[in-house]
Amino acid sequence: MATEEIFIGRQPILDRKHQLVAYELLFRSGGQKNEANVQDDLGATANVINHAFAELGVEQALGPYKGFINCDASLLLSDIVEILPTDKIVLEILETVEVTPEIVERCTELKARGFTIALDDFVNYEDKFKPLLDLIEIVKVDLMPLNREQLGAVTSALRRWPTLTMLAEKVDSREQADHCHMLGYGLFQGYYFAKPVIIAGKKLGHSQLALVRLLGMVMEDAETSQLEGVFKHEPGLTMNLMRLTNSVSTGVRTKITSLRHAITVLGRRQLQRWLQLLLYTNPASNDNIASPLLQLAATRGRFLELLAGKLNPGARELEDHAFMTGIMSLMPTLMGTPLAEILKGIQIAGDVQEALEHGTGQLGNMLVLCEALENGNGGLCHDLVEALPGADHLMVNACLTQALSWASNIGRENS
Repeated sequence: MATEEIFIGRQPILDRKHQLVAYELLFRSGGQKNEANVQDDLGATANVINHAFAELGVEQALGPYKGFINCDASLLLSDIVEILPTDKIVLEILETVEVTPEIVERCTELKARGFTIALDDFVNYEDKFKPLLDLIEIVKVDLMPLNREQLGAVTSALRRWPTLTMLAEKVDSREQADHCHMLGYGLFQGYYFAKPVIIAGKKLGHSQLALVRLLGMVMEDAETSQLEGVFKHEPGLTMNLMRLTNSVSTGVRTKITSLRHAITVLGRRQLQRWLQLLLYTNPASNDNIASPLLQLAATRGRFLELLAGKLNPGARELEDHAFMTGIMSLMPTLMGTPLAEILKGIQIAGDVQEALEHGTGQLGNMLVLCEALENGNGGLCHDLVEALPGADHLMVNACLTQALSWASNIGRENS
């Protein structure tokens, strides 16, 4: 059987503290229709799952996070799901699955095997769902078709199952997230945290300004003593830099103890990358350093870097530009400040600026591709890959899983 063009996407799932706890893994066909055609063909589905887990290493790429996978009736009833790791995978029953005694029996069996089971796209309570709600652990409520009154009614109906975790999906704004938080939802899915909220006249904070200045100094090859001078006035930044550079993702086995040591061990090129990621940490907080926004930015940066390297072997400068494009694409969201304001303190290459401002050029195409993967838009992924000479869906999926694995290790201390 010929390999169908399938793109692997992922969407973050957050807890009540807005910390990343899982990804929904999206297998999307690159055909003209933006749907998961793969689920209409059990053989193709088996091929995709086997490829994703056995060959691409999606299980490893998930790091400490779980992965939600959509299941139609044929997949749910097949033996294929039994090859998946029960501790890493949540089986998400699609809304199109008819709740029959056979489906309920199969879910009971899979739960006994150790799987966590979720119900997808729940928009209103009907008695037919009761047998599933009695045994599943998570129900995903689709906010898109619901107004506040309808959401309240659905939530009230689900409270009859107090052990059930309610997940709000397609959360498009902080306001929606806060409302669902107040209603008692435990999990949240959507890119509301990655959408920019630009406040007119907002200025960069002191630590942010220092980091932008440091990035400019590193790119201009300033003396180490000059860099140390800036860090001496920012102890929170120094602490977070040490935490980042001592994480598994650096690949460095030596414990880094100072900025001078970091420069010696990592070199200026790698230091520049970690300074870019440092923008996404809060120097005043001792919370989990690998925030959802940092995870997203790191994945984007690493994905673009890897893809640039595959398409242009040996072009290290282009890889650097690709990494910076991915990282900086989310800086307006991070800082609540227009890109033009952020760029005032740092000179960036023309191809990076073109990609960020207009989504054009090779870097721009790769950035838009990355965003399409995040949203599970298989049709757009196909068109964008066609526009990248030398690229194909297998290369894209391999780069994405490597990027996810790298990002997942950020903040995990290197032993």
